[in-house]
Amino acid sequence: MSDRESRPTIHVPGTTSHTLAPRAGLDGREGTLRYLRAGTGAPLVLLHTVRTQAEHFRHLVPLIADRYTVHALDLPGMGYSEIVPGASYDEPAMRAGVERLLTELDLHDVTLVGESMGAVLALTTAADLPERVRRVVAVNAYDFRGGIARSSLLARVVVGGVLTPGVGPVIAGVEPKPALRKILQGGLGDRSALREDYVDELLQVGGRPGYSTVARAVYQALPSLIAARSRYPEVKAPIHLVYGERDWSRPSDRRANEELLPTADFTQVPKAGHFIALERPDVLADLLNSAA
Repeated sequence: MSDRESRPTIHVPGTTSHTLAPRAGLDGREGTLRYLRAGTGAPLVLLHTVRTQAEHFRHLVPLIADRYTVHALDLPGMGYSEIVPGASYDEPAMRAGVERLLTELDLHDVTLVGESMGAVLALTTAADLPERVRRVVAVNAYDFRGGIARSSLLARVVVGGVLTPGVGPVIAGVEPKPALRKILQGGLGDRSALREDYVDELLQVGGRPGYSTVARAVYQALPSLIAARSRYPEVKAPIHLVYGERDWSRPSDRRANEELLPTADFTQVPKAGHFIALERPDVLADLLNSAA
């Protein structure tokens, strides 16, 4: 299936799909961004995890769309956002994509909600655009050494292979369904929360021309996500840190962010893993709706 013909196999109830065209004068260095929109109310932007897309929030969006106008972004090169040859996927480049969404749609009083990599981007975007951001909810921030490789032995082997010079691009282009399922289940306390149709959707996206290059670059970008922690204290908006009890982060990683952000609220979700939006969307919805 060609990139042009590719369409999501999952529809999130109540959403419509939209795109932001590249800005003029950038000579092809910027791609089209795709996002889902739903609901009414103050703007809320959802930022997904490593190796996922806007549909990651399929269960959360319907629970909050009565209180917010929700924008769920496909980060640059991911989901159905355009893959630009030679593009960077380090933290500043991905953050630039988030900031495009806020500025081109002229969003103000925004609640930024990010999970994993998206949590880091929510915090750094808030640091850059304090006049637009009302609140940040950072779920299982992906800002610690090891990252997804802490999930399981299989994840360590696969991610290590993807990052290996020479053979890495070849390994990144081979993604058997059982391996992807197993790696993602390593981020869940309740493994049944990973639906087969969602795995199939991720595999379809993974088959887009050039996506293996994006996936490898995102794993290579982990040091830039760790470095971005230095920006957290610049955030002026209220912050709520959310962690799954069984997240890949260690208690010491969580304490380090609590100490870095002493005024932030903190919630730990019992028995939940890294992908809280998949297994406990009700917890996030309650937290968000209570503050709408």
